[in-house]
Amino acid sequence: MSKIKTAFADGKAFIPFITCGDPDLETTAKVVRAAAENGADLIELGIPFSDPTAEGPVIQGANIRALAGGVTTDKIFDFVKELRKDVKIPMVFMTYANVVYSYGAERFMIKCRETEMDGIVIPDLPFEEKGEFADAAKKYGIDLISLIAPTSDKRIAMIAREAEGFIYLVSSLGVTGVRSEINTDLGSITKIIHENTDVPCAIGFGISTPEQAKAMAAVSDGTIVGSAIIRLLEKHGKNAAPYVGEYVKSMKQAVMEA
Repeated sequence: MSKIKTAFADGKAFIPFITCGDPDLETTAKVVRAAAENGADLIELGIPFSDPTAEGPVIQGANIRALAGGVTTDKIFDFVKELRKDVKIPMVFMTYANVVYSYGAERFMIKCRETEMDGIVIPDLPFEEKGEFADAAKKYGIDLISLIAPTSDKRIAMIAREAEGFIYLVSSLGVTGVRSEINTDLGSITKIIHENTDVPCAIGFGISTPEQAKAMAAVSDGTIVGSAIIRLLEKHGKNAAPYVGEYVKSMKQAVMEA
């Protein structure tokens, strides 16, 4: 059984997303540790992919930089194994179906278990087609995180009932990226989710300010932020860790006030 539930045990969770290898794995390690030390409850680690269809230009740029730097899935597994010597909070991978498929779903999940990863988010994997991935994940105790979008409509309850770890609720249509405002009626979606499962639900896509984080946490169990963190990495490069740490601290504080 994964440790994901512990991320939500003390109230609302703050979940930062970090692309592995942007600009290099040494920097990623410093940033992950800074996030963990400043209140992150769970960390989402991105495995770079050449065609990240759910991502906006900011995270696409991170994928390109990481791949150009020579990052591979095997290097990331080795990196996580080292990271796990002192980072004990729950962590999940976020990557695309092709990455897992080409690596071999069973082999991938075995490596996840060996490196103490708790789950995986695959944004381009349709709920109805998760079979091979879900079977391998279950066999090795890895939570396959379900995504629910504003367009999920009548499927929300069905997806919620089969959810594991936590549910990733997409705040708005389109790709990832900072948004000035989020107008989706997320409260009605989280209501359906909570009526059908006790698995926690965190909202991501477009959140960048403490005010947005607080508003999203008010109607859910947690908030996920990616692009705003990647922007700090883009701006500060190898010196980004303390800036990310301060940002995580402010966002966690906002989430706790929800």
